[in-house]
Amino acid sequence: EHQSSIDETMVIRCGIYEMLEYLKQVENKEYKRLVPQIMVAFYTGPKKWNVPVKLSDYFEIPEELKKYFNDWKIILVDVKEMDTSKIKDEQTRYFIEAIQAMYKGDYIKLHQKRKMNTNNLIYAAIITGSLDMIKDIVEGDEMDMCEGMERMAEGFRSEGREEGILVGRNEGKLEEKQNTLLMQLRCKLGDLSKETENTIRSSTMEKLNKLTVSIFDIQSENDVLKLIH
Repeated sequence: EHQSSIDETMVIRCGIYEMLEYLKQVENKEYKRLVPQIMVAFYTGPKKWNVPVKLSDYFEIPEELKKYFNDWKIILVDVKEMDTSKIKDEQTRYFIEAIQAMYKGDYIKLHQKRKMNTNNLIYAAIITGSLDMIKDIVEGDEMDMCEGMERMAEGFRSEGREEGILVGRNEGKLEEKQNTLLMQLRCKLGDLSKETENTIRSSTMEKLNKLTVSIFDIQSENDVLKLIH
């Protein structure tokens, strides 16, 4: 389950998803034994996750009743806190490190010469809300990770920002932002209706940034309209 924003109902939702899946398996007579469900919440938002990760976090349970209480917890993975040294796949590791660097504004830390898949850099920029900062540095299928980050940092400095990422930024060219989002949505959803395209064309930068940050959560045009209405 990918989360680009904090959701205080996450534990309850995951519990419902898992139990419904078990119910479906029980009703399916082809299953002799239930297949275990393991759900991981992969969080890519800018803020620290500060809501429950287990059911008991919602309650104040008397000590004498705790042993009778059926707790439920989720596996939460915060991209900002991941130990990338444990990631075996090179491009996946670079992808996570790029997201972490973008959130921290710590571009110089990525000093080693690394060739990163260009699409991964674009996805990292989408997640961190900095897509418009990389439009002039994306070239070919691969790019030097250190060079790309340094050029991003220079872009922020030239706009008068010392460091860090401001998700939901209100600057930049509105038309370019709209065109970029329309292109991404067409790749993800296929042809878009006139209503969706017109809504994006008439949206403010603030709403478009909200849509950009949540791009991986979008499954339909209705999701798009809900986010920017």
